[in-house]
Amino acid sequence: MMMELWIGIIVIATAVFIIPMNSSAAGGYGKKKSKKVGILLVAFGSSEPSTQTSYQAIERKVKTKYPNIPVRWAYTSHMIRTKLAQQGKILDSPEVAIAKMHDENFTHVAVQSLHIIGGEEYHDLIRTVGASKMLGGFQRIVLGYPLLATQEDMQRTVSAVIETIPKERKK
Repeated sequence: MMMELWIGIIVIATAVFIIPMNSSAAGGYGKKKSKKVGILLVAFGSSEPSTQTSYQAIERKVKTKYPNIPVRWAYTSHMIRTKLAQQGKILDSPEVAIAKMHDENFTHVAVQSLHIIGGEEYHDLIRTVGASKMLGGFQRIVLGYPLLATQEDMQRTVSAVIETIPKERKK
């Protein structure tokens, strides 16, 4: 995990010298890029088929809410990405997904964490998004909080779970 972080830092530091600071001027020789908005959903990841069903449901809801905005995926777990790759399913890390979105000329990216809490994986994601801001690859890139980021989030989640408990259930 630590080695992957350091490799990412080295790649980002090297990229500072390769990628122009003002990407809107880079490929267009001073011309501003036309606005291209995208969503990146970032999960820890899972190799369990039942979880994929849940991820597909989340993606459907996002696409329903934002029908004209492309949705991309990334998994923060190197172990899960490796396991899925062995099954022929290639998923990107957040760093790679963000770089690809930059290469695809996205100008505005919403990165939404699907993590439950703001743990190590989420904090790595904060650093990744922050590094992409420093590189200037997008006009705007924002990161959404994990599910349980605030006390209010926890209270709403508990209420939602309680609502799913059948009324006839005994104590």
